[in-house]
Amino acid sequence: MTSIPQENPGEPNPLRALTLDRLRCRTSMKWRTYPQDVLPVWVAEMDVPLAAPIVRAVTAAMELGDTGYPAGTAYAEALAAFAAKRWGWDGLDVARTAIVPDVMLGVVEMLRLVTGPGDPVVVNSPVYPPFYQFVGNMDRRVVEAPLGAGGRIDLDVLEAVFRGLGGGRAGYLLCSPHNPTGTVHTADELTAVTDLAERYGVRVVADEIHAPLTAPGVGFVPYLSVPGADRGLSLMSASKAWNLAGLKAALALAGPGAAVDLARLPEEVSHGPSHVGVIAHTAALTDGTAWLDALLTGLDENRHLLAGLLGRHLPGIRYRPAEATYLAWLDCRALGLGDDPAEVFLERGRVAVNSGIPFGTGGAGHVRFNLATSPEVITEAVRRMAAALA
Repeated sequence: MTSIPQENPGEPNPLRALTLDRLRCRTSMKWRTYPQDVLPVWVAEMDVPLAAPIVRAVTAAMELGDTGYPAGTAYAEALAAFAAKRWGWDGLDVARTAIVPDVMLGVVEMLRLVTGPGDPVVVNSPVYPPFYQFVGNMDRRVVEAPLGAGGRIDLDVLEAVFRGLGGGRAGYLLCSPHNPTGTVHTADELTAVTDLAERYGVRVVADEIHAPLTAPGVGFVPYLSVPGADRGLSLMSASKAWNLAGLKAALALAGPGAAVDLARLPEEVSHGPSHVGVIAHTAALTDGTAWLDALLTGLDENRHLLAGLLGRHLPGIRYRPAEATYLAWLDCRALGLGDDPAEVFLERGRVAVNSGIPFGTGGAGHVRFNLATSPEVITEAVRRMAAALA
């Protein structure tokens, strides 16, 4: 399945629109967790203005007082149209969708449908830390199947883990595209995952929140589009691609064989999303693709900028520009900074990156760097990281 880009809209790069002084006026987690002298390139918030269609839609809702409870299927219809045009996938059936508060709470609800207390949930480490937190807090047992060479799914390891689960109920929480490595799983890889899951009776729940954020020439493959994924469940959202984390709304999608499971989702789950969030996400998917394309161009420029800066100033860091997401996974083990180089960069360089340790096995000695900012911020962040080693 190939990516189908939108027409070139001539939109300006949103990553170059805001000054650092302007960004420091924000009150969200990224800009309020650390003191003002710390440069934040950590949590997954983008340093961008919102796409104009989103601002118009939310402003209209405010002026109308349209701030009640969410209703209808406009969000799902917008996602279906986006998936068909962007990924060439016509298999998103609005009737097999449900609105959920956000992707991680949706993951919890999907896992509740297909596993029980104490059951194992497999993850590919290193992986997004909330996978461990949310799964553990819902009384499921996290089982790691570490990624293989190049940050890709190791199918032999995955099969061995599935085989060792013992044949009872089990889930596989698939991160696609993968966070933190930015790996985009191929159709062949996902088909192999499906074969293994069916062979060993493991139910797949795919977190596909970063799906719109692929690099030029890289095609995202929706998990439910691959042969044999009928019993799969997926979570999607406009949150990451349009910087809408504060406007809560996501969609759970079911394959044909999982429709009966999704039908058991408690009705009260649909009360959690924000109605204004649904409006914003719908506007993003429907009218925000020109802005998205400008963002994707800017992100690709930033990936190459970071690679060049690291090569000149921190050649001991291993970095391969990712196929997706706006996150860079940096291997700092050769720098001799121990298991948590993020601590050194913060204390000595006053730059905040994510520590690799919470990402599980394979995370020690690594940091995650947020590329969704201006070239000037990236340049200054690398300068500070290099100064921390002086």
